[in-house]
Amino acid sequence: MDDRDNLNPPPQPLALSQRLARIVAEEGPDRLSFSALAKQLQSRAWGGLLLIFAAINLLPLPPGTSAFFALPILIVSAQMVFGRSTPWFPARLDRRGVTKQELRRLIGKIEWLEVRIERVLKPRLPGLTGPAATRIIGLACFILALVAAIPVPLFHVAPAAAIVLFGLALIYRDGALVIAAAVASVLSLVVDALIIGSGVVALSYAASWLRR
Repeated sequence: MDDRDNLNPPPQPLALSQRLARIVAEEGPDRLSFSALAKQLQSRAWGGLLLIFAAINLLPLPPGTSAFFALPILIVSAQMVFGRSTPWFPARLDRRGVTKQELRRLIGKIEWLEVRIERVLKPRLPGLTGPAATRIIGLACFILALVAAIPVPLFHVAPAAAIVLFGLALIYRDGALVIAAAVASVLSLVVDALIIGSGVVALSYAASWLRR
């Protein structure tokens, strides 16, 4: 083996936005099933799907729709917990899939973020993105998705942001980002607890005022 091979670091993984852009540019039907999308994402399927579905949840959503958009995250993260090798989706949800136009809009939303952070993301602390850790990440994302599904305005934003970080960590095999995502998860739960607490206090105050 040439000694120079040891001096050359492995290439940085292709940014997810660039991978999605290649998928969009390929010839074929305009609508992709989630199974087909996962196959196109190859080894980055778990992290890519988490990021895609969570990025949608970062958007302001009409009241009551957060549960619908949290469903794919629940399905993906549950399979991660059980150690499946490839993602599976119920037939009806799989057929709904995603259109290339929707992917284009998503690319526009995540590309700016990847451009700014991809230089600092790199494979490190491999134990935190290995098979056993992936199951734990799946459990954390499942809990976060359950919280995001609660029909309270803006309740889904903080958990979705933490899931985005977990997705990026799996894509780039960055264990340091897993730690950051874990911290963000705890903070997101604290934020949502404060939202609930403030809402209860406000309702109690309103009820006491009406009884006067």
